[in-house]
Amino acid sequence: MRILFTGGSGKAGHHVAPYLASLGHHVTNADLTPLGHDDVADLQVDLTDAGQVYSALAGLATFDELELPEKPSYDAVVHFAAVPRILLAPDATTYATNALSTYHVLEAATRLGIRKVVFASSETTYGICFAQGERRPLYLPVDEEHPTVPEDSYAMSKVANEVTARSFQARTGADVYGLRINNVIEPHEYAEMFPPFLGDPSLRRRNIFAYIDVRDLGTMVERCLATDGLGYEVFNVANADMSVAATTAEVRERFYDGVEVRKEMGRDETFYAIDKARSLLGWEPQHSWRDVLDDPRA
Repeated sequence: MRILFTGGSGKAGHHVAPYLASLGHHVTNADLTPLGHDDVADLQVDLTDAGQVYSALAGLATFDELELPEKPSYDAVVHFAAVPRILLAPDATTYATNALSTYHVLEAATRLGIRKVVFASSETTYGICFAQGERRPLYLPVDEEHPTVPEDSYAMSKVANEVTARSFQARTGADVYGLRINNVIEPHEYAEMFPPFLGDPSLRRRNIFAYIDVRDLGTMVERCLATDGLGYEVFNVANADMSVAATTAEVRERFYDGVEVRKEMGRDETFYAIDKARSLLGWEPQHSWRDVLDDPRA
């Protein structure tokens, strides 16, 4: 596939864009900062500018494409670019940047006839991660039907983006899939970050005790690109286990006493339910912090 990947220079993108290229896809990174990877084309694009987005999606990606009889079209867009959390820019800037850039990407892609858009939403949409004080889920595990009523500017922008994406899908009939991505972890971060989590699970309360290995995020995007005909869908994206050594029963007792539990859960099963991605996409995460660190409770 010929793929425009926005935000390919970010924490998740700089792993996922090259991964897609390694599978044989032709990937163009649309970002303000170049990725500089041999297998990924770079194009400097301000996604808050509608004209730049349209021009990027309608244009060439590499000099090699000049040799083709006619300009190729993009087959898919993977939209990861965003102000990635609160407290990096003023709240109004965070909201406006994320909402406007996503609108421009969806409008340009669908008007140009691109039939597959995969966009990054967030765990924060459930209103827990960046809540003022403590916020608990309404029920466990947290699935895609859980209400999304956040109070922070970043998560608000992601909820707005989901509404926008659903509207463009209804208008065009294209496949538009949103990924409610949990806390992205790079392989080197297990040794650097996780030892404190294993000793103090409260450090992971805001992330619903979940995480997503960036390599498994790459396979999730690949499954979305390979799966057609779902229309508009959103998917939780997390690894199968929790990011703490405490068991699900221990976490429930300490942090979620009185919260409704809607299904029987495994000993270390994530509270951030991924059953939908398994069922509709055939996705199965392969990585765990346990591949790198010893489980202190083993």
